[in-house]
Amino acid sequence: MIALFSLTLVVFASSLHVEAQDSGSRIKVYANRGDNITLPCGLEGQSSMFGNRIKWTKLEDDSTETEVLVSMGLHKRTYGNFQNRVYLLEVDDNDATLVITNLDLNDYGTYRCEIINGMNDKNVEVDLELQGVVFPYYPRLGRYNLNFQDAEAACLEQDAVVASFEQLYGEWRNGMDWCNAGWLNDGTVQYPITKPREPCGGVRTSAGLRTYGRQDKSNSRYDVFCFTASLRGRFYYLIQPKRLNFDEAVDACKRDGAEIAKVGHIYAAWKLLGYDRCDAGWLADGSVRYPISRPRMNCSPTEAAVRFVGFPDKKQKLYGVYCYKPQP
Repeated sequence: MIALFSLTLVVFASSLHVEAQDSGSRIKVYANRGDNITLPCGLEGQSSMFGNRIKWTKLEDDSTETEVLVSMGLHKRTYGNFQNRVYLLEVDDNDATLVITNLDLNDYGTYRCEIINGMNDKNVEVDLELQGVVFPYYPRLGRYNLNFQDAEAACLEQDAVVASFEQLYGEWRNGMDWCNAGWLNDGTVQYPITKPREPCGGVRTSAGLRTYGRQDKSNSRYDVFCFTASLRGRFYYLIQPKRLNFDEAVDACKRDGAEIAKVGHIYAAWKLLGYDRCDAGWLADGSVRYPISRPRMNCSPTEAAVRFVGFPDKKQKLYGVYCYKPQP
């Protein structure tokens, strides 16, 4: 018999606060990028004389499974990107809790724990959710120019990954409204609408996620919704005596011991840290943007947002620059 409960894990700098709720749903664990977290799993009752066989896998969006860890007595093996980052907690003989260290953006998803112990077997699924932000993205080429592989690369270049349906749905529930269709990591193309209107599915349709369904990953071209999580460094606007062109902006950050910031950095700073600056600045992809968390006259007066100026000529000396200094 499998006992299921809901677990919310909030990680602070020096301590853990765990709140468990018996909601009848499967286990959920919330964490930040870079955290060390535990995914709970274990048997009740006495242990078997033959020991436990434990297998952890990650369930992918294409219905495949990625092996994470297999344990048979003293013999343990980890796989792929999880090598040297995961281990079993093993508080006692029946504990199969998995520890994942230094959480990465790609660690988001559903994990399955299987314990085989004679008559007392168990299967548990754990949802690992990262605190972060979804943002729409297209490159200098313009809108609707990315196939799925291009979309994956575009997000990675901006310190992000392609967002999941659940992540986009969460942003829609928080008010995200965007009338351009973008790839999600399951190969579908969708867009979130909170204010129905004629150019975006029609005024008589209800608010929600509009979907084009699964598309040809090689030949279909759209924008992309990217997901990024908490910063592992410092994001800031670099004060300069004059406006800069793109190359000067890159050099200015380097002279300050940093790098020019990416689009994922500005969204994470804005959404997760409340960063607010009414100065348009260059970013690494050649775009110019500025983050507003406190709407006011001349600075996004109607809503909090990362404002997009565009992809100007890189030779123009009209803007400042946003820099990012990774943690050592």
